[in-house]
Amino acid sequence: MKITDARVIVTSPGRNFVTLKIVTDQGVYGIGDATLNGREKAVVAYLEEHVIPVLIGRDARRIEDIWQYLYRGAYWRRGPVTMRAIAAVDVALWDIKGKALGAPLYDLLGGKSREGVLVYGHANGADIAQTSDEVGRYIDMGYKAIRAQSGIPGVDKAYGVGRGDMFYEPADAALPTETVWSTPKYLDHTPKLFEALRVRFGMEPHLLHDAHHRLTPLEAAQLGKSLEPYRLFWLEDVTPAENQEAFRLIRRHTTTPLAVGEVFNTIWDCKDLIQEQLIDYIRATIVGAGGVTHLRRIADFASLWQVRTGCHGATDLSPVTMGAALHFDTWVPNFGVQEYMRHTPETDAVFPHAYSFSDGLLFPGDAPGHGVDIDEALAAKYPYEPRQLPVARLEDGTMWNW
Repeated sequence: MKITDARVIVTSPGRNFVTLKIVTDQGVYGIGDATLNGREKAVVAYLEEHVIPVLIGRDARRIEDIWQYLYRGAYWRRGPVTMRAIAAVDVALWDIKGKALGAPLYDLLGGKSREGVLVYGHANGADIAQTSDEVGRYIDMGYKAIRAQSGIPGVDKAYGVGRGDMFYEPADAALPTETVWSTPKYLDHTPKLFEALRVRFGMEPHLLHDAHHRLTPLEAAQLGKSLEPYRLFWLEDVTPAENQEAFRLIRRHTTTPLAVGEVFNTIWDCKDLIQEQLIDYIRATIVGAGGVTHLRRIADFASLWQVRTGCHGATDLSPVTMGAALHFDTWVPNFGVQEYMRHTPETDAVFPHAYSFSDGLLFPGDAPGHGVDIDEALAAKYPYEPRQLPVARLEDGTMWNW
C-alpha cells in the first residue's frame, strides 16, 4: 500500500486547524492533526518542505518504520513543530490501517479496557459565584468531572476565564494580547473558590484546577497544601516543568494530586517526573507527543510507576486528535481522565466524527480508523486567520509565564 499523495489543509472554522491528508494507491486515505496554537504556519512549512517529499512512495503499512525515519532520521529533532508534524503522519497512517482492515483504532491497539471515557469540562466565571453556577450547569449536563477557574479580584483577564459560553479559545489576536498577573492575589483567592464549590456541591463531583505554569515550586507547594481539604482530582501545571526536579520540592509538601505535560513533546520531557513518582497524571497529547506510536510508549512507561493518563483536550486540538485520543483512552490500561473542551458547531461540521457524549463519558464509536473525517469543500470556506496566544506580565511589568 504505497503513499501516492499527501497534502496540508488549513482551515479556521472559529479557530485555526492544520490537517494532513495522506492518500494511498489503494484509494484509502487517512487524516492527522498538526495544529500548533499560534504557530500553525511553522508546522505547515515543516510538513510541506521536509516531511511530505519523503513520504511519497513509502508503504503506508509500515507505521513504526516511518515514525523512526521521521524522528531518528532528523538530526534536528524533538520540539513542538517537529513532533506535531510526526504526529500528523502517525495518526493518518493509523487511520489508514484501521480503514484498510475494517477495524476501529482501539482494536488495533489491543481492544477495549473500558466501555466509556471519563471526561472533564471547563466551568469558569468572572467571580466565584458565576463559576459555581457554571459548575452546577456542567453537573446538570451529566459531567462527573469539572475543571473550575475563576476571575481574581484585581487581576484583569485571569487565565481560564472564557470570553464566550462553552467554547473557550485564548488565542485572540494577530499580535499577542498582554495580560497582568499577580501570584499573591491568586494564592489568596483560589482556596476560597474550592471551599465554596465543596460547600455547595459536596465531595462527590471530581474537581480540577489549572495553575498554568504561573507558580514557583514553593508557591505551588503552598497552593497544593491549601487545597488539600477540598480533595481535588488534580492540580495541573503548577510550575514550568523544564526543570523536572522542581516537582521534588512540591511533592514533599502536598498530597494534592499533580498533573503536567500538555506542552511535552517526548518521553524525555517526563522521564524523571514519572520514574520518581513526582506526578500522578501525565497530560502529553497525541498531537503534541508524536502521535499514537509515541504516546503509547509514554503511557506504558508511566504504568510502571502507577502514573495515569490525562490527555490535554482543549479546542486547539482538532476533532481529529480528539477522535484518536478517545480510541487511545478506550484502550490504555492506566487511563485517568480526558479533557473535553467542546468545539464550535462550525468546527464539528468541518470535521464530522463518530465520537459522542453521554452521562459524563465520551465514546469513540466503532467506525474504522479513528472515526473522524474532513469536509474539504466546507473547510475551504474558512480561511486561515492569524491568531496568537496572550503573554503575561507581573504587576511591575516583569515578563511572566502565560
